[in-house]
Amino acid sequence: MKSAALVFLAAFLALSASWGGFVLAPQLQLGRGAQAKALITEDLYPLARPGLARQGLEIYRANGCMYCHTQQVRQEGTHVEIYLTEGGTNAAGVLAALQRLSPALARSETLDSLPVKVVEVEDMVAADRALKTLKDAGGKAETVIVPTGADLARGWGRRRTVAQDFLYDQPVQPGVMRIGPDLANIGLRPYDADWHYRHLYAPASVVENSKMPPYRYLFEKRKAGAEPSPEALKLSGAAAPEDGYEIVPKAEAKALVAYLLNLRAEAPLFESPYTPPPASAPATNAAPTTAAVP
Repeated sequence: MKSAALVFLAAFLALSASWGGFVLAPQLQLGRGAQAKALITEDLYPLARPGLARQGLEIYRANGCMYCHTQQVRQEGTHVEIYLTEGGTNAAGVLAALQRLSPALARSETLDSLPVKVVEVEDMVAADRALKTLKDAGGKAETVIVPTGADLARGWGRRRTVAQDFLYDQPVQPGVMRIGPDLANIGLRPYDADWHYRHLYAPASVVENSKMPPYRYLFEKRKAGAEPSPEALKLSGAAAPEDGYEIVPKAEAKALVAYLLNLRAEAPLFESPYTPPPASAPATNAAPTTAAVP
């Protein structure tokens, strides 16, 4: 009897320790998280999702979207690019510095076509040395941090996904596998709401050979009026309804699409830095002010 009690106690302690390590600790870490300032812009990130997008998260979860799509952009490394932006008044000194860093650029014509990429290095230590060489010569230079990896090359994001990206999502849905593409930044890709509606209703009509099942129960087929409804999907071929009918999204479809358009994990963070393009939109997960065109 005594040994049975010890076995039970040992099993209870082992299960408690496992639960604490795998469930409680991550929850406490995320639960205590707070908005952080994005690098460069210092905008607070992330923003809480607006009401319709929050409802859409539940539709996303209820339809099992995380079983085929991840929200985890992976990154294999970074490199740093050094750009000469101004030649200053000591052209000879700057050309001598270029001779040390990138001999192919050490010619007067280079200073007439600035900014120019001078060199690519592995880390900020090497970058600082290159910057010092150019600045000591009288030039002005800037660094660009470039994350690298297969996910980034596919256009799925510009940096790796970190815990901060999920701060306001309950439950967190990083995904299970990738039968379809990663969606961490789907809201920043060139797909507007109409594209998403058509993709949900008839995936193969917008993505050739798509393996995604249609979610037609998120839509209503109804008789069309004298004038088509502005909400009616623009369908053709086998996906189009019969004459006199139209397909319109239900509230669930509208919420789901609002959530997809709000997936914009793009802010450069301390734990996941990169240099945004100069003409990029504000690095937040705020909804876009104008619809993108597919």
